[in-house]
Amino acid sequence: MRKRAIFLLILGLLLPGSPQLLAGNRLLGKIGIRATIVGWVSIAILAVLFFVKRSWVLTLLTTPTLGGIVSIILYVYGFGFAILLLDAFRLSLLGRLYPVGRYVIISLFLIFSFLAASVFVTGANILKTADNTVESIFSQKGFSSASNGRYNILLLGSDAGKDRFGVRTDSMSVLSINADTGAMVNIGIPRNLQHAPIPADSPLRKFYGESWDDLMNAVYKNVTDNHSSAYPDARKNGSTPGIEAVRDLAEGVTGLKIQSYVMINMTGFKMLVDTVGGLTVDVKQRLPIGGQLDDGSDASGWIEPGVQTLDGRLALWYARSRHGTSDYSRMARQHQIEQLLLKKITPAFALSHFEALTNAAKNLITTNIPDGMAATYVDLALSGKGKRIKSVELVPKYGFEPDVPNYEKIHTAIAVAIKASK
Repeated sequence: MRKRAIFLLILGLLLPGSPQLLAGNRLLGKIGIRATIVGWVSIAILAVLFFVKRSWVLTLLTTPTLGGIVSIILYVYGFGFAILLLDAFRLSLLGRLYPVGRYVIISLFLIFSFLAASVFVTGANILKTADNTVESIFSQKGFSSASNGRYNILLLGSDAGKDRFGVRTDSMSVLSINADTGAMVNIGIPRNLQHAPIPADSPLRKFYGESWDDLMNAVYKNVTDNHSSAYPDARKNGSTPGIEAVRDLAEGVTGLKIQSYVMINMTGFKMLVDTVGGLTVDVKQRLPIGGQLDDGSDASGWIEPGVQTLDGRLALWYARSRHGTSDYSRMARQHQIEQLLLKKITPAFALSHFEALTNAAKNLITTNIPDGMAATYVDLALSGKGKRIKSVELVPKYGFEPDVPNYEKIHTAIAVAIKASK
């Protein structure tokens, strides 16, 4: 009888429904066997598709409607698996065993029933959370088309805060992604870049002529305050007049057609860093926390030099602190933080901290990337994971002068980097 119980347990785990066909309700067994076969075939098909056309599988998992259906199926499978295994426990006739053996077998059945159901329920919950996150972040519908074989995304970090008046995009870059391989080029645009060319089809030409002759980071607030009517459809399309103005200038600076933007919220950034357990940084110089004076005399605290682990609040100030250092130093620190975050968030870490990361993401990101592109960008991110991100920083260190920029030279440098990233 002990061997019979163990045999039914193993059979119920490997092929749910088969214990019922052998020793119980044959109708229940047929339902279980058929559901099991459908499940294995579905997994096999998804596995083959993942290697043949990974984006199709990711579309299934990141499309809220389809993902919701799959979540319900997983819940049903988990419940059904537990029912079938517990019924196999009933068929084991454990009353005929000695007490010690009986309790061991009962424990095994209960443990495996709970674990089996938990696997399916956890998978359904992860998928449901992912779909809710996609629906929350990617509020626009539809798809984007690649431009010259690349997707170009404007990345913005604003300096909005209780101690700031208005919004200035103090962190600007364009991430150019190869639409076939996922290879990336990150183009860093200094906040103090001047004389940015205004594209011929931009409404900004009506007000500013052929170039924006103020600092690059000032256009967001200026257009928001004075010329928001120039972009009447911005909010309907998930953007703002200020962001659209920055996008137009970024296109003029880089010579690239930008499909979408992503803006980073500072509160969400702190949550993300705290979620990954902080970032270990080798701080090269003493940096003030807060304050408006260049000498840091009104700072609320300091980040001291040395190797240390920064929590979300300190990591944010490490990235945004400007007084006493240059804009170019701050850009370098921001890219350093980006790289440290990318190294921390491995697939294993993301899976084990999925809910916390998705909650941070909801607070971190504002974007007009359409929901139909979520799977495409995830697929490209996976493809580009092992590739080094090429960087083009438009700063004096690399021969670019923000106050007297040579845009022909800038466009050439970007074109060379993009060609090399293929």
